[in-house]
Amino acid sequence: MFHGIYTALVTPFNDDESIDFGALAALVDRQIEAGVDGLVPMGSTGESATVTHDENIEVIEAVAERASGRVQIVAGTGSNATAEAVRMTKLAADVGATATLQVGPYYNRPTQEGLYRHFSTIADATELPIVVYNIPSRTASNIENDTMLRLAAHPNIRGVKESTGSMSQAMDLLWRKPETLDILAGDDFHTLPLVALGAAGTVSVAANLAPKMMRSYVHAALDGDYVGAREWHYRLLP
Repeated sequence: MFHGIYTALVTPFNDDESIDFGALAALVDRQIEAGVDGLVPMGSTGESATVTHDENIEVIEAVAERASGRVQIVAGTGSNATAEAVRMTKLAADVGATATLQVGPYYNRPTQEGLYRHFSTIADATELPIVVYNIPSRTASNIENDTMLRLAAHPNIRGVKESTGSMSQAMDLLWRKPETLDILAGDDFHTLPLVALGAAGTVSVAANLAPKMMRSYVHAALDGDYVGAREWHYRLLP
């Protein structure tokens, strides 16, 4: 379902803080021309936490329209309110998203059962494939692997953006996961080790600046060219 390099797309703004849709269209074209496999509008890098809900959907729609089916569009529509995440996800599906990125409920610090019910409720309410975004440094709660494996039994939950920063947790998930669940590195600098251990690719911030180089890097790793991928890794590390 998810394989390769997905750019965590920035959201460009005008001087008056309105969204610069002309620049956004140019960014989408540049990424696709560079050969990325998918775009992730309205993730953390897209400043989803600081735009309005209307702007969130407008950006997703603009990206989907410009991409015009050329790449996957994994739309960030998560919320710490389950009902709001459901509403936003349905809207994203209506405007052309092909999948959705669902961040763990921030601030609330739910129990593991609460996390399970949150993501399951969203998955029940949409036909879009879901990538669960586990980033405890921002949400203040970690989706533990046992919970993630429970969620993986749902047919709509198809990916994880692994941003825990814990290699031991990531390795354990890669070892235990079903084939239907794709793990994507959530930090550029973890791409090579996680792909070498079985991850399906990465959600990249650096690809905003260097999409062609990041594509070469990620696909070298996915092709098993670890010598070449290591060279790209250290070239891009700064």
